[in-house]
Amino acid sequence: MSGAEPAGDARQSTHGSGPRHTTDSSDPSQPTPHAAVAENVRVPVKPHSGRPRIGIMGGTFDPIHHGHLVAASEVQHTFGLDEVVFVPTGRHPFKRDQKVTLPEHRYLMTVIATASNSRFSVSRVDIEREGTTYTIDTLRDLRRVYPDAEFYFITGADVLPDILRWKDSDELWTMAHFIGVTRPGHRLATTGLPPEGITLLEVPAMAISSTDCRKRVAAGAPIWYLVPDGVVQYIAKYRLYRNDMPISQEASNGASRVGKEQG
Repeated sequence: MSGAEPAGDARQSTHGSGPRHTTDSSDPSQPTPHAAVAENVRVPVKPHSGRPRIGIMGGTFDPIHHGHLVAASEVQHTFGLDEVVFVPTGRHPFKRDQKVTLPEHRYLMTVIATASNSRFSVSRVDIEREGTTYTIDTLRDLRRVYPDAEFYFITGADVLPDILRWKDSDELWTMAHFIGVTRPGHRLATTGLPPEGITLLEVPAMAISSTDCRKRVAAGAPIWYLVPDGVVQYIAKYRLYRNDMPISQEASNGASRVGKEQG
């Protein structure tokens, strides 16, 4: 999961923008046995205020993988979230020197990966906003979409100390509760961070990384079971992450057309 500094131009989420409720026992958003609370941080159990509880997962998603999805599902269950909105970043302020796949490809892979979970949705706010992506802008824009909601921002625990150097960091704590998902046994120094503003949650599947997935594709190794099947097929169709085959204009245009139809 990326420690994204996400931002954007307020738009409605792609497939659903309000809270959804389901009692179907086969719903993938229902409890799973994977998560454990990190020993040094307590999950705050707050009485439900009646306001929608919205999780926001910002990230590059290049590509999105099962670690992202399991983390979102565990946070949704632990905090009783009505919805988790995935927000693919536009221009990442801390990855300007890295090659990042076209936003439309990353957005569509995220749509494919989340489509089967009724509590997941995808927002285009960051990729449609010009300029660098910052978390404070993402939260401000999504506040216009969800004016009465409680926000829970989901990110990798390893980037939590970096929040202090994010844009308008003092305001971030007033806009959302930050949840850092971490690998089991990982210990994080939280010096300088407001203890009431953050929670750590252990998720075993966080051992999967987008960087490793890209390297495996470039090396010709399989990524089945690391990312959703539909994402594997999408990567193969558009020949993403191959060192010998850069993204063609035809593939880019094709993804753009599909995005417009689904958006």
